[in-house]
Amino acid sequence: MQSSNARPRGGADDMRYRDPWYDALASGWGEGDGTGVLSAPVPAARREGRAGPAGGAAAEVYLEVQRSAAFQEVRSRYRRFVVPAVAVFLVWYVAYVVTATAAPGFMARPVAGAVNVAMLAGLGQFLSTFLLAWAYARHARLRRDRAALELRWDTQELTRGVQGGAS
Repeated sequence: MQSSNARPRGGADDMRYRDPWYDALASGWGEGDGTGVLSAPVPAARREGRAGPAGGAAAEVYLEVQRSAAFQEVRSRYRRFVVPAVAVFLVWYVAYVVTATAAPGFMARPVAGAVNVAMLAGLGQFLSTFLLAWAYARHARLRRDRAALELRWDTQELTRGVQGGAS
């Protein structure tokens, strides 16, 4: 019985590029072996801190891409959104906590019926979290995803060229 993610072998549909950002396992994370235990054997070259002949050249490709203006622009766009967004969110959160502890009379002030300032501010925390997540996803989609995908494609092409063809 085949699993749902099994692919047929052979033919034009089997052409697959090696994508180290997708295929490589990160720091011991692996795929389940069916027993519920995650396992990821680390190659000896990686365990000992050395890479194979193509691995060293591929590492140079990644360093070259990291130094490129396109990569720096993607990182800069990321930072220009994330740093102010995190700062504003943390200030808003700390202001809520400090106000709740330092001014309980203000937080207990009724707004409408049994709803008080504290309840509105608490709901505002949830709302601002969802708003921030939406804004982050929108910013990523509009300002970074295309450039990051182009970088990924270029990196795949370069590493494939260094490693001697499609793998």
